[in-house]
Amino acid sequence: MNKEDLERIVDNPEMIPGIFNYCDRWCERCNFTSKCATYALEQKQFPDADADLNNKVFWEKLGEIFKITMEMIVESAEEMGIDLNDIDDEEFVASEEELEEKTSNHHCSVASKIYYKEVSKWFENAETILKVKEAELNKNLQIGITNDEGAQLNDIIDIIHWYQYQIHVKIRRGFHGKFDPLGEDEDYPKDSDGSVKVALIGIDRSIAAWGKMLSFFPDKEDDTLQLLVLLEKLRRNTEKEFPDARAFVRAGFDE
Repeated sequence: MNKEDLERIVDNPEMIPGIFNYCDRWCERCNFTSKCATYALEQKQFPDADADLNNKVFWEKLGEIFKITMEMIVESAEEMGIDLNDIDDEEFVASEEELEEKTSNHHCSVASKIYYKEVSKWFENAETILKVKEAELNKNLQIGITNDEGAQLNDIIDIIHWYQYQIHVKIRRGFHGKFDPLGEDEDYPKDSDGSVKVALIGIDRSIAAWGKMLSFFPDKEDDTLQLLVLLEKLRRNTEKEFPDARAFVRAGFDE
């Protein structure tokens, strides 16, 4: 791939500008992949390659994209009269460290971190009953009893795992933007609201998934309800901190 290929994809009028900025990156379940420049770029650059972290081809092609992108950044900076070397490293690092500490210590960031750790504990403790349920569903299939329980359970587990860490990441990004001393332009939608909206959608879907999990494993009711209470408190507190997040309009998804 070269710079012309990249520009051709990005400038394609059929693409929805910026749709990839506030998505959950779950391309396999997205209705807008044909309108997403990031998805088109990935498909062109990695059509057959396994995106395994150990895949040499993957990293070589990723390096190509990095080089092309850096060329475009330098060109754009020159056009805007920005000196990329004009950075006060010490002041910048000190400011970022302070911002990082404030973001990390906020109770919503702390709660979302507790959540993803508790999810890991839940699945570790439920390893045996998950295997029993899998064996039960497989046995039913062998004797001709077919239903969609297995597919439902897989979907539930996929949803929980997909958003397990993403909720924390998006909430942290939201607070990082909110606490940034440079602030956000009041004339434009706030990036922090967009990030937090993705987190809230992840929380909504996780709550629904855990609610369904209760019907599969009633013996885990106490542990599951604790996670649900934790998520609900996190949802309410996050909405309180970002009252406009739900109303944020994401390109493509909310239009």
